[in-house]
Amino acid sequence: MNDVDTTPLDEKRGMFSSRRVFILAAIGSAVGLGNIWRFPYVAYENGGGAFVLPYLVALLTAGIPFLLLDYALGHRNRGSAPLSFARQHRATEGLGWWQVGICFMIAVYYAAVLAWAARYTIFAVTEAWGDDPAGFFIGEFLRVGDTTISTEIVMGVALPLALVWIALLVVLSLGVQKGIGATAVVFIPILLLTFGALVVQALLLPGAAQGLNTLFTPNWEALTHPGVWAAAYGQIFFSLSIGFGIMITYSSYVRRKTDMPGSGLVIGFSNSGFELLAGIGVFAALGFMAQASGVAVTEVASGGIGLAFIAFPAIISEAPLGVLLGVLFFGSLVLAGFTSLVSVIEVVISAVRDKFEMTRVGATVAVSVPAAVLSLLFFSTTSGLHVLDILDNFINKFGILAVAVVSMVVMAWLVRALDPLAAHLNLHTSVHIGLWWKVLVAAVAPLALSYVLVLEFRDAVRTPYGDGDYPAWMIGTFGWGAALAVLVFGLVATLVPWRTGTSLTSPGEVDRASTTGEEVR
Repeated sequence: MNDVDTTPLDEKRGMFSSRRVFILAAIGSAVGLGNIWRFPYVAYENGGGAFVLPYLVALLTAGIPFLLLDYALGHRNRGSAPLSFARQHRATEGLGWWQVGICFMIAVYYAAVLAWAARYTIFAVTEAWGDDPAGFFIGEFLRVGDTTISTEIVMGVALPLALVWIALLVVLSLGVQKGIGATAVVFIPILLLTFGALVVQALLLPGAAQGLNTLFTPNWEALTHPGVWAAAYGQIFFSLSIGFGIMITYSSYVRRKTDMPGSGLVIGFSNSGFELLAGIGVFAALGFMAQASGVAVTEVASGGIGLAFIAFPAIISEAPLGVLLGVLFFGSLVLAGFTSLVSVIEVVISAVRDKFEMTRVGATVAVSVPAAVLSLLFFSTTSGLHVLDILDNFINKFGILAVAVVSMVVMAWLVRALDPLAAHLNLHTSVHIGLWWKVLVAAVAPLALSYVLVLEFRDAVRTPYGDGDYPAWMIGTFGWGAALAVLVFGLVATLVPWRTGTSLTSPGEVDRASTTGEEVR
């Protein structure tokens, strides 16, 4: 292998200055809103303390192996998701563009939730939601209308949403190290301190032990249910930011001699550690709420948007030092959400830069401005919550999950890429990638995730999403239509030629040849 760590092309695309910065950026991507408001409720519903067992099994047999697949693709091929797939095998470029389409969709609505969290950080100071957090969130703040598409702008959402996109534009224009890396270096330590303080305060609340007992009391009988194991694989998959181009993109910015398998273990366990911390903090607070209301924890437990913007404000209103608790909670959502949103939109920017002859600033503007316009048009209106709810459900389940299963099957069985990818990971690591990894990526992980996908598809067909609250045309347009649109985009984008001078030969071939003495194909 060459003694020089970076090539002129690497320098032009941008690089993380060190392995530490890469790890912080990857943790920033993985640790997002879902860790805080999804994991605790999923664990509670699927066996409580017993859920830790299938969760760890899923992490070791699917989460980390798939994470390493993403790292191998990006680090070996030194490109965005589409270019990395194309360099691995010409026929697989469409998988990368499928992922790019998914990330664009996610960025458009994820920014809206981040804007809500920013406003609620301010609301927490005065407890602006009063005695009715649900009514305030739905009625006064979002001013949610009926299930039709509205053009009525809610300025209380539009202004912070515009500020989110301006902040994104600035950070991403600064580049890989000065923008993405520097943001992660600052935000992740602050997030850990902020959320750690939140957990400590939550544990000191009356009734906290009752909440923790509800979360961690094991229901061992639940382990006999296939759905519990499916929930564990689904949670690990969604929480690690794998399968939709983020980790491929970030690993392409890492120096060539970096230990990628070792980095993957650090990132995987750090993400899971934060999820367990979130479970402790959230259920300690729910235990307080249950005791204050004179009901069981099971009656106040919830997940998702309802937990963040309805249940937690109710807790804040009743809790000692509630203002501090609220600022810590919603501030953590902002920090976690922003680093994740940066990673999502960077997937699109990196792909555009690789495909066309564009500067970092030009590509950032070309991607962020249309995304911001769509975000404001759809999610700052009185119908924004409805569209977001449907889009988030279908893009996650039938976008991310589907492309992950397809990419594993294609890489393992159709183009036979696992051997060269494993060889690349083994160039600089103390964690040997061998037969165990290939079996997990080629068989265990795709089978487990396929089962999750089949269950989700069956449920979606049997019972329309929203239990009849949404008209069929909305589910067809923003649900099934959006999931199909990103797939079609992936196929069509491959027809656009790469910019002049783009090599579709993997730099990893050169690296391995210079190390082993083999002739480059």
